[in-house]
Amino acid sequence: MHWPQSKSLVRNRDRVKRLGVVDPRGLSAVLFVWLFLVMGAVGPGAVISPALALERDKLAELIVPPFSLGEPLNDRGVYSLLNSGGAEAGYVFETEPLAPLPGFSGAPINLLVVLDLEGRFHEVRLIEHNEPIFVSGLGEAPFHKFFEQYPGLSISSSIVVGTPYGDGDAGSSLVYLDGVTKATASVRIAHESVMAAALAVAREKMQGIASGPPAHPDRTHEEDLDWAALVEQGLVKRTTLSNAEVDALFKGTIWEDDDPGARDNPGEPYLDLWVVDLGPPSIAKAVLSRDGYEELQDFLAISPDDEPILLIETARHGLVSEDFVRNTAPDWLSAEQHGLPVALRDSDLLVDLSDDVPDALHDGVMMILRTDRRLGFDPSRDWTLKVAAVREHGMFQPEVGSVSLPVSHVTDERFFSRPEVIKPAPPWLEALRGRQGDMIVLALFLSGLTALLFFSQNRLADSPLFTPWRLGFLAVMTGFVGWWGQGQLSVVTVLGVIRTAYEGGSYAFLVYDPFSLLVWAFAILGFVLWGRGYFCGWLCPFGALQEFAHHLGRLLRLPQYEPTALWDNRLKLLKYGLLAGLVALVFIAPDRVDTAAEVEPFKTAITTYFVREWFYVAYAIAWLLAGMVLFKGFCRYVCPLGAVMAIGGLLRGRKWIDRRAECGSPCQLCKVKCGYGAIRPSGEIQYSECFGCLDCVTIHNDKAQCVPLVLAAKGKARLQAAE
Repeated sequence: MHWPQSKSLVRNRDRVKRLGVVDPRGLSAVLFVWLFLVMGAVGPGAVISPALALERDKLAELIVPPFSLGEPLNDRGVYSLLNSGGAEAGYVFETEPLAPLPGFSGAPINLLVVLDLEGRFHEVRLIEHNEPIFVSGLGEAPFHKFFEQYPGLSISSSIVVGTPYGDGDAGSSLVYLDGVTKATASVRIAHESVMAAALAVAREKMQGIASGPPAHPDRTHEEDLDWAALVEQGLVKRTTLSNAEVDALFKGTIWEDDDPGARDNPGEPYLDLWVVDLGPPSIAKAVLSRDGYEELQDFLAISPDDEPILLIETARHGLVSEDFVRNTAPDWLSAEQHGLPVALRDSDLLVDLSDDVPDALHDGVMMILRTDRRLGFDPSRDWTLKVAAVREHGMFQPEVGSVSLPVSHVTDERFFSRPEVIKPAPPWLEALRGRQGDMIVLALFLSGLTALLFFSQNRLADSPLFTPWRLGFLAVMTGFVGWWGQGQLSVVTVLGVIRTAYEGGSYAFLVYDPFSLLVWAFAILGFVLWGRGYFCGWLCPFGALQEFAHHLGRLLRLPQYEPTALWDNRLKLLKYGLLAGLVALVFIAPDRVDTAAEVEPFKTAITTYFVREWFYVAYAIAWLLAGMVLFKGFCRYVCPLGAVMAIGGLLRGRKWIDRRAECGSPCQLCKVKCGYGAIRPSGEIQYSECFGCLDCVTIHNDKAQCVPLVLAAKGKARLQAAE
């Protein structure tokens, strides 16, 4: 889109009239054609509308086999996730219907999230976004890669984007995600969208999800316990069921007569199960032999997040089937806590009990199961072991049936410690901490500039070193604020605010980039003190590049062209037309705003260091080349952000450039010298076009340049000579 504009600029420059004035009609035509094409691309009758959730068929295509999309669970786009056997395995949803947090374009970032039943992220995938930095700046690859960090993480964890602050990582329960350089603000917004949507689903569909990190055994807690004390205090849970009780559970089914042993001996025990949590060292020492305890500790040293559960069964059940394979999930045992499944697995440890344990238990079937606390299991809270009583009916290809025998258990809180729940800092605070060094330097830098211009404007303008000092300052703005700090302001932010105001969204996206927000704060302060000139003349990195291009053109002795006064006034209206067109797109076709905003070359020249598609680079360079012969042409005629700054300049509370009665008549020197054409023939300053370069202040104060001062000095000299 931009390359034809660049060629037109070159052709128009070649059509210089003999008077030395560039014919600006080609530039005007190109820019109006650009606006026409952008508006025309929208199509007639387009209206703004909130993004809708994907249709079920399209959403189903995004689910990676062997999983598939199940039925909708509510009217907010939450679906069940099915495994290959058709059983529910989790939840599928989009973030936008649940957490429509606006991004920098004002539009939410929509992501596909797949959670398993235990609250772990199975997948997070980008569906749609309009983040300017990824649309045509860095490209979408880094954005997609960012979301690859989620699988395996639990929504119970405190997940933040960035790096640990100070020594905050030592013993911290925070989980840190790597951000994307130059786009941290956007990925923070995306992360907040993911977490807000996931927790909304958890609250509705996963009532038992842990609200924080689970308890873990307190290794410093010591108690002298024996088996009798464990039983007395309920730390060992015994559950017995007779054959008759289990028979009653099968009554009325085809399996009610398929256990002759139970029918012949109804009073004998079918299940005599002992359950004890071996995680706390004091309990493990009381249950296991010395060698058994040491073997368990060696195992826990390798798997510190596992909670070991000892089961001893002395009746008929036997815990596992003949087909059971060690170190796998037991086929007849399962568990749940607060309505969510608990993953159990054999630890493959041989159990050697303490001599204090009754002899009858030594002869039982024993196994140590393990479950991972990172998956949400909290050993200090009630949980239920489900033991399956299995029967077969028929001789050939028998039908298998089972009933569940629940066994509840809890271990006293005193044996555990719970990590302090570290609440993640608000995103704005994390962003501020991440940039605190840059923010301090920027605040001091801009405060110094503001004070210098406000209190010492005349002395600064009168200094013979003013020009090199100004260029040095602009170099710092380009290097530190622009390329290093990524503080180039853009009309995209303004448009995002407008869209948020229209749609009634949140302005939180502004605080994700505190560095730029600080620049905005000083720019707004500049509205009151100086109008547009403070930002456009001093704080804009691309404006600084334009000024450097001008000085380079002068150094190379290139001819300098200037539109006639008539065309200069006409072209200055272009930026307002472009701003109006962009604002209209916010309401007509918001998805096109980011593309249309590429009329600003800021992203190319500052944000991405000219590393983009060739046509964007050509467009930005064309404006810099044009600036070598047409003083700050983009800033004066095209910049929609400059139009915003000019409108904001209406807040200006004073006329800060001194004028004399002779300015304009008979003296026109300041008007002739003003490269921005910001001085009217009457000598009045047109502050909406003033860039605060202070050239006219220098002339006004210089007794050798200012015509009224020169004439006054000559008159005084004649009077003195006459005397």
